[in-house]
Amino acid sequence: MRTYQRAADLGDIKKAVKEALEVKANPYKWDTMGKNKTLLMVFFNSSLRTRLSTQKAGMNLGMNTIVLDVNAGAWKLETERGVIMDGDKPEHLLEAIPVMGSYCDLIGVRSFARFENKQFDYEEVILNQFIKYSGKPVFSMESATCHPLQAFADLITIEEFKEQERPKVVLTWAPHPRALPQAVPNSFADFMNVADVDFVITHPKGYELAPEFVGNARVEYDQRKAFEGANFIYAKNWSAYADPNYGKILCEDRSWTVDTEKMSLTDNAFFMHCLPVRRNMIVTDDVIESPRSIVIPEAANRVVSAQTVIKRMLESL
Repeated sequence: MRTYQRAADLGDIKKAVKEALEVKANPYKWDTMGKNKTLLMVFFNSSLRTRLSTQKAGMNLGMNTIVLDVNAGAWKLETERGVIMDGDKPEHLLEAIPVMGSYCDLIGVRSFARFENKQFDYEEVILNQFIKYSGKPVFSMESATCHPLQAFADLITIEEFKEQERPKVVLTWAPHPRALPQAVPNSFADFMNVADVDFVITHPKGYELAPEFVGNARVEYDQRKAFEGANFIYAKNWSAYADPNYGKILCEDRSWTVDTEKMSLTDNAFFMHCLPVRRNMIVTDDVIESPRSIVIPEAANRVVSAQTVIKRMLESL
């Protein structure tokens, strides 16, 4: 596996989950696989779970790990071609990337949507430059449009906690004070569409995701109706995708906050969120602190998803 951005990159999703559970059961079984190999993690944006879990995953496989925070201690990097570089960015990404590639064996990249240019974001310009010019296998640690390490961890968590063979999984929009990217919901939808689940997306009108990610999911604009009989509730905010409102907040309706009353409509559903979470906007205290909240095991599985992906990439070297 040379690149990792979408669920399809894993191939047979059931085999991928089975492999991940084997990794979780014995995380140090492959601790010599990465001997004398270096993982470079490049962050254009902030991180907590992704940084810690991916670094831990590399260490579990015996790798050296290097973390580069582009915004702290590195030259500011120009990312667009044809720019006269007379501003505050002294180095271009097109020179920096092959240099980075010469120092490592695998590269993870984290670069969020900018909401300045939808085409730039959805063409994944920054991530694809790493893929094209680094000469090394590259995986996404969250890009403009996808967060596949998170979504893989989400699927692993659902597999561990499900109480019926084909659970009903609901992705629900929830309010947030800032405009957030579509990366997490895009990837969650991408993975749920290839998993053996009954998948429903619920959100206010105007928050439709890109059709390529919605896939075969049922879209329900009535949140309460969507929650009926659900086994897993995955709450997440995202900003508008469709033009001319790309990247904008269209709604701040607090009635979409996930609370105990709404959870009572479900079939005793588990609550999920990628974290960090804004309490009492996305979800109320009582729901996230309830015994059916699995946000911590979900976050712990970030090591498992990252280690499985890195392991597969090492196997392809």
